[in-house]
Amino acid sequence: MRGLWQLLTGRSNIITTTAGAFIENAEAAGKREAEGKAQARRQFGAEFRHPRQGSFDRVIDGLNRLPRPMLAFGTIGLFIMAMVDPVWFAGRMQGIALVPEPLWWLMGAIVSFYFGARHQAKSQDFRRSVAETAAEAGAVDARVKALDALGQNTSDNPALDDWRAARG
Repeated sequence: MRGLWQLLTGRSNIITTTAGAFIENAEAAGKREAEGKAQARRQFGAEFRHPRQGSFDRVIDGLNRLPRPMLAFGTIGLFIMAMVDPVWFAGRMQGIALVPEPLWWLMGAIVSFYFGARHQAKSQDFRRSVAETAAEAGAVDARVKALDALGQNTSDNPALDDWRAARG
């Protein structure tokens, strides 16, 4: 009986070892998750440390900003032309009706890829700005604490001093 008890409660606990094969260790999982997140933040911060500022990048960014307004204003322009000159508009629409279906599929794919890539680029820019802001949090916190310390030491108002003392 003592041997069985030693087997169940000893250093190599058979129940713990067997259960460990079927149930994840929560503490180890938490450590792995925290390390994975920290590693992702380090990689993300390194990726966006140096912003793009070359003239080529600015030109391409400017060109990338053209299609959305052109599509929006072009569509609004078609609505306006439909009201101003319905015959002209009907002629243009007859021309569009002659466009073969595969070309419409191609146009849809191009527009989808463009807006998908644009969404991804904007999402990455947003993440970069969040990472930069998070990186500044420690410095901002230190400055706020320093300012709070200055404000607490130079008070001439006893009521304010009592209120601060009550706050902790």
